[in-house]
Amino acid sequence: MLVAVAYDVVDDSRRTRLHERLKDFGTPVQYSVFECLLEEGDLVRMQEAIAALIDCNVDRVRLYLLCGSCADRVRIIGQGKLTRDEHAYVV
Repeated sequence: MLVAVAYDVVDDSRRTRLHERLKDFGTPVQYSVFECLLEEGDLVRMQEAIAALIDCNVDRVRLYLLCGSCADRVRIIGQGKLTRDEHAYVV
């Protein structure tokens, strides 16, 4: 599934650690926004990693789980491209 992750983390060092950790799961498309192609187990691991890094009292992270047809409806204005599964082929 395609998951868009957007975050607003108050502390600079926490924000940097989260950004670096999210690189294990997806591609940064803005500094505080990632696109991730994940299996269900990876999604669970990513959520656990996020929870371990942020302060839930002041930080905010949103995960948008997009279905295949929703991903096809993403519109990009300006630079960038949608993260695609390079291992999937249409025959």
